Amino acid sequence: MSVETSQHELIVRYLNPEDINVAASVLYQAYHDDPLLKQVLEAKQEATFEKKLRSLIREELSAFGQTGQPMVGLYHQDRLVAVACVIANSDELGANRQWHWRLRLMMSAGYLQTQQLIEKEKSIRQALQAHEPCHFLSLIAVDPHVQRLGYGHYLLTALDDLITQSKETNGMAVFITKPEQAQFFAGHGYQILQNMEFSSVEGTLLFKNK
Repeated sequence: MSVETSQHELIVRYLNPEDINVAASVLYQAYHDDPLLKQVLEAKQEATFEKKLRSLIREELSAFGQTGQPMVGLYHQDRLVAVACVIANSDELGANRQWHWRLRLMMSAGYLQTQQLIEKEKSIRQALQAHEPCHFLSLIAVDPHVQRLGYGHYLLTALDDLITQSKETNGMAVFITKPEQAQFFAGHGYQILQNMEFSSVEGTLLFKNK
Protein backbone atom coordinates (compact mmCIF):
# COMPACT_ATOMS: atom_id res chain seq x y z
CA MET A 1 0.00 0.00 0.00
CA SER A 2 1.23 3.44 -0.86
CA VAL A 3 0.28 6.90 0.31
CA GLU A 4 1.88 9.17 -2.23
CA THR A 5 0.59 12.26 -3.97
CA SER A 6 1.96 15.60 -5.08
CA GLN A 7 0.69 19.13 -5.64
CA HIS A 8 2.53 22.43 -5.86
CA GLU A 9 5.87 20.77 -5.00
CA LEU A 10 4.29 18.97 -2.01
CA ILE A 11 4.70 15.23 -1.70
CA VAL A 12 3.17 12.88 0.88
CA ARG A 13 4.92 9.55 1.40
CA TYR A 14 6.00 7.12 4.07
CA LEU A 15 9.03 8.29 6.03
CA ASN A 16 12.44 7.06 4.98
CA PRO A 17 14.80 5.83 7.74
CA GLU A 18 17.05 8.85 7.17
CA ASP A 19 14.10 11.15 7.97
CA ILE A 20 13.51 9.83 11.49
CA ASN A 21 15.77 12.37 13.22
CA VAL A 22 14.06 15.26 11.45
CA ALA A 23 10.65 13.79 12.26
CA ALA A 24 11.66 13.52 15.93
CA SER A 25 12.66 17.19 15.94
CA VAL A 26 9.36 18.29 14.36
CA LEU A 27 7.37 16.21 16.87
CA TYR A 28 9.42 17.48 19.80
CA GLN A 29 8.70 21.11 18.92
CA ALA A 30 5.00 20.40 18.42
CA TYR A 31 4.51 18.51 21.69
CA HIS A 32 6.76 20.65 23.85
CA ASP A 33 3.70 22.54 25.17
CA ASP A 34 1.31 19.59 25.30
CA PRO A 35 -0.50 19.89 28.67
CA LEU A 36 -0.98 16.13 29.13
CA LEU A 37 2.65 15.26 28.50
CA LYS A 38 3.78 18.04 30.82
CA GLN A 39 1.60 16.57 33.54
CA VAL A 40 2.43 12.91 32.94
CA LEU A 41 6.18 13.32 32.59
CA GLU A 42 6.21 15.15 35.93
CA ALA A 43 9.45 17.06 35.47
CA LYS A 44 9.92 19.99 37.85
CA GLN A 45 12.81 21.39 35.84
CA GLU A 46 12.40 22.34 32.18
CA ALA A 47 15.63 20.59 31.19
CA THR A 48 14.40 17.34 32.76
CA PHE A 49 11.06 17.57 30.96
CA GLU A 50 12.77 18.19 27.64
CA LYS A 51 15.02 15.18 28.15
CA LYS A 52 12.06 12.94 28.98
CA LEU A 53 10.05 14.27 26.03
CA ARG A 54 12.89 13.58 23.62
CA SER A 55 13.18 10.05 25.02
CA LEU A 56 9.46 9.46 24.69
CA ILE A 57 9.37 10.60 21.06
CA ARG A 58 12.46 8.55 20.24
CA GLU A 59 10.94 5.39 21.74
CA GLU A 60 7.60 6.01 20.05
CA LEU A 61 9.20 6.36 16.63
CA SER A 62 11.29 3.25 17.28
CA ALA A 63 8.17 1.28 18.23
CA PHE A 64 6.35 2.47 15.11
CA GLY A 65 9.25 1.38 12.93
CA GLN A 66 9.62 -2.03 14.56
CA THR A 67 5.90 -2.84 14.33
CA GLY A 68 5.50 -1.50 10.80
CA GLN A 69 2.92 1.10 11.72
CA PRO A 70 2.47 3.95 9.18
CA MET A 71 4.70 6.98 9.61
CA VAL A 72 3.69 9.50 6.96
CA GLY A 73 5.57 12.65 6.02
CA LEU A 74 4.68 15.76 4.05
CA TYR A 75 7.63 17.08 2.05
CA HIS A 76 8.09 20.47 0.41
CA GLN A 77 10.90 20.37 -2.12
CA ASP A 78 12.31 17.28 -0.37
CA ARG A 79 12.20 18.99 3.04
CA LEU A 80 10.12 17.23 5.70
CA VAL A 81 7.62 19.84 6.94
CA ALA A 82 4.96 17.70 8.65
CA VAL A 83 4.67 14.21 10.04
CA ALA A 84 1.90 11.87 11.23
CA CYS A 85 2.21 8.54 13.04
CA VAL A 86 -0.79 6.23 12.73
CA ILE A 87 -1.58 3.01 14.57
CA ALA A 88 -3.22 0.84 11.94
CA ASN A 89 -3.55 -2.26 14.11
CA SER A 90 -5.72 -1.76 17.18
CA ASP A 91 -3.82 -4.54 18.97
CA GLU A 92 -0.87 -2.16 19.12
CA LEU A 93 -2.93 0.36 21.07
CA GLY A 94 -3.13 -0.30 24.78
CA ALA A 95 -1.24 -2.77 26.94
CA ASN A 96 0.21 -4.77 24.06
CA ARG A 97 3.42 -2.74 23.81
CA GLN A 98 6.51 -4.88 23.46
CA TRP A 99 8.40 -5.39 26.69
CA HIS A 100 11.58 -3.77 25.33
CA TRP A 101 9.66 -0.58 24.49
CA ARG A 102 8.38 -0.43 28.06
CA LEU A 103 11.79 -1.15 29.52
CA ARG A 104 13.58 1.54 27.51
CA LEU A 105 10.88 4.10 28.21
CA MET A 106 10.89 3.31 31.93
CA MET A 107 14.65 3.86 32.03
CA SER A 108 14.41 7.21 30.24
CA ALA A 109 11.04 8.68 31.31
CA GLY A 110 10.39 6.80 34.56
CA TYR A 111 8.26 3.88 35.74
CA LEU A 112 5.22 5.85 36.90
CA GLN A 113 5.22 7.99 33.78
CA THR A 114 5.34 4.91 31.54
CA GLN A 115 2.48 3.29 33.44
CA GLN A 116 0.37 6.43 33.11
CA LEU A 117 0.90 6.49 29.35
CA ILE A 118 -0.08 2.83 29.10
CA GLU A 119 -3.20 3.40 31.21
CA LYS A 120 -4.12 6.29 28.93
CA GLU A 121 -3.89 3.99 25.91
CA LYS A 122 -6.01 1.34 27.66
CA SER A 123 -8.76 3.87 28.34
CA ILE A 124 -8.73 5.12 24.75
CA ARG A 125 -8.87 1.60 23.39
CA GLN A 126 -11.87 0.80 25.58
CA ALA A 127 -13.62 3.93 24.36
CA LEU A 128 -13.04 2.84 20.75
CA GLN A 129 -14.34 -0.72 21.11
CA ALA A 130 -17.60 0.03 19.32
CA HIS A 131 -15.62 1.40 16.33
CA GLU A 132 -13.00 -1.34 15.95
CA PRO A 133 -11.24 -2.10 13.80
CA CYS A 134 -10.03 1.44 13.33
CA HIS A 135 -6.90 3.51 12.85
CA PHE A 136 -5.59 5.84 15.55
CA LEU A 137 -3.71 9.05 14.81
CA SER A 138 -1.14 8.89 17.58
CA LEU A 139 1.09 11.83 16.64
CA ILE A 140 0.78 14.70 14.17
CA ALA A 141 2.95 17.80 13.85
CA VAL A 142 3.92 20.58 11.48
CA ASP A 143 7.33 22.24 11.55
CA PRO A 144 6.72 25.48 13.53
CA HIS A 145 8.77 27.43 10.96
CA VAL A 146 6.16 26.75 8.26
CA GLN A 147 2.90 26.74 10.18
CA ARG A 148 -0.25 28.55 8.99
CA LEU A 149 0.51 27.57 5.39
CA GLY A 150 -2.06 24.79 5.22
CA TYR A 151 0.41 21.93 5.53
CA GLY A 152 -1.48 20.33 8.40
CA HIS A 153 -4.70 20.32 6.39
CA TYR A 154 -2.91 18.82 3.40
CA LEU A 155 -1.39 16.05 5.52
CA LEU A 156 -4.69 15.23 7.20
CA THR A 157 -6.40 15.06 3.81
CA ALA A 158 -3.70 12.69 2.60
CA LEU A 159 -4.37 10.42 5.59
CA ASP A 160 -7.89 9.96 4.22
CA ASP A 161 -6.21 8.03 1.37
CA LEU A 162 -4.62 5.75 3.95
CA ILE A 163 -8.03 4.95 5.41
CA THR A 164 -9.65 4.53 2.01
CA GLN A 165 -6.98 2.06 0.92
CA SER A 166 -7.29 -0.02 4.09
CA LYS A 167 -9.84 -2.81 3.75
CA GLU A 168 -10.22 -3.56 7.45
CA THR A 169 -10.94 -0.28 9.20
CA ASN A 170 -14.00 1.74 10.14
CA GLY A 171 -12.19 5.06 10.25
CA MET A 172 -9.64 7.16 12.15
CA ALA A 173 -9.62 8.27 15.80
CA VAL A 174 -7.52 10.95 17.49
CA PHE A 175 -7.21 12.26 21.05
CA ILE A 176 -6.65 16.00 21.49
CA THR A 177 -5.84 18.12 24.54
CA LYS A 178 -5.92 21.66 23.12
CA PRO A 179 -9.26 23.39 22.33
CA GLU A 180 -7.92 24.93 19.13
CA GLN A 181 -7.26 21.45 17.73
CA ALA A 182 -10.98 20.62 17.81
CA GLN A 183 -11.81 23.09 15.03
CA PHE A 184 -8.94 21.79 12.91
CA PHE A 185 -10.15 18.19 13.04
CA ALA A 186 -13.84 19.11 12.86
CA GLY A 187 -13.10 20.80 9.54
CA HIS A 188 -12.01 17.42 8.22
CA GLY A 189 -15.09 15.53 9.32
CA TYR A 190 -14.01 14.34 12.77
CA GLN A 191 -16.77 14.15 15.37
CA ILE A 192 -16.61 14.06 19.16
CA LEU A 193 -16.93 10.61 20.73
CA GLN A 194 -16.39 11.60 24.34
CA ASN A 195 -14.46 13.84 26.69
CA MET A 196 -11.80 12.13 28.79
CA GLU A 197 -9.49 13.10 31.62
CA PHE A 198 -5.97 11.85 32.37
CA SER A 199 -3.77 13.14 35.18
CA SER A 200 -6.18 16.05 35.77
CA VAL A 201 -5.86 17.10 32.11
CA GLU A 202 -9.03 17.11 30.03
CA GLY A 203 -9.06 16.00 26.42
CA THR A 204 -11.43 14.89 23.68
CA LEU A 205 -11.56 11.68 21.68
CA LEU A 206 -12.61 12.30 18.08
CA PHE A 207 -13.52 9.89 15.29
CA LYS A 208 -14.00 10.09 11.54
CA ASN A 209 -15.92 7.35 9.81
CA LYS A 210 -14.46 5.80 6.68
